[in-house]
Amino acid sequence: MRNSRRSGKLLKEDDGDPLSVVVNLFDVAMVFAVALMVAMAIHLNMTEVFTQEDFTIVKNPGKDNMEIITKEGNKINKYTPSDNQSSEKTKGRRVGVAYELENGEIIYIPE
Repeated sequence: MRNSRRSGKLLKEDDGDPLSVVVNLFDVAMVFAVALMVAMAIHLNMTEVFTQEDFTIVKNPGKDNMEIITKEGNKINKYTPSDNQSSEKTKGRRVGVAYELENGEIIYIPE
């Protein structure tokens, strides 16, 4: 009779909520996702996005898929130039010429 009581207590102690394991897995997945996002931001040198400083990034300069990303305060703007922009939408004038030297330095000469 004593053996049956002990085995009954053990079974009651081990019986738990089977969904408690899922909750723990969700917590681990959230920590992993945040760590992955931080690692990607550091790897892509995008840490400027998290600071309060204003910045401008030019991706793929001089190529067809060039993008200009600017951050002013909390606002981030993305500009992709295209050849099919009509002259009515773009208003501006030529203000100078830029030359790239052999050592990679760029010189701007205003007109």
